[in-house]
Amino acid sequence: METKRGEIPNGLLDDLCSRFILHIPSEERDNAIRVCFQIELAHWFYLDFCMQNSPGLPQCGIRDFAKDVQKVLEQWKEYKMGVPTFGAIILDETLDNVLMVQGYLAKSGWGFPKGKVNEDEAFHDCAVREVLEETGFDIRDRICQKTYIEQRISDQLVRLYIIPGVPKDTKFNPKTRKEIRNIEWFSVDKLPCHRNDMTPKSKLGLAPNKFFMAIPFMRYIFTAERSKQNNGH
Repeated sequence: METKRGEIPNGLLDDLCSRFILHIPSEERDNAIRVCFQIELAHWFYLDFCMQNSPGLPQCGIRDFAKDVQKVLEQWKEYKMGVPTFGAIILDETLDNVLMVQGYLAKSGWGFPKGKVNEDEAFHDCAVREVLEETGFDIRDRICQKTYIEQRISDQLVRLYIIPGVPKDTKFNPKTRKEIRNIEWFSVDKLPCHRNDMTPKSKLGLAPNKFFMAIPFMRYIFTAERSKQNNGH
């Protein structure tokens, strides 16, 4: 298939994005200035290396190059959102407290440890790997493949396995650099069960949107908590 005049081949754009943008740390991909620098590096590489080795490639200014790169990034983000995510809801021995992690960026909210599945990776293996990476805690001997909560959030499947009975004095330490800022236990009764629930504002001094990734799962945790109380446990 011939390349239209003035267009950079899609395969080459994919390669340049992979080399210079997609593989930088996730927190840096959210930094517009860092991404612009990476696009500039990719553009220089295209002019100095790609065009020298393939003279038929079109001359392309930085603005047009950035527009082409943006299209690739949008396609990549759309694909990424379709990849299922797996993790765990870790509860203490009383089931009154749940473990949450906070992303490294200053404005990051709190959520459950989780991440995207790799190709050909079993769902529960993904959950074990992601929890270990984000908290340093190995749930492999605790996970039950049939005990989980599953939600679809913005067209992305998210499955969290329930891991009860973890001692509150367990030491947690993320194994990945610059991904997780904090790991903390939160009392279930201080967390929001819907977007307008101001409970965390009054009890923790935090707006409910700080827990927006956890809210879709909280009503199930509240149900379990009430069931425990009704049964006298």
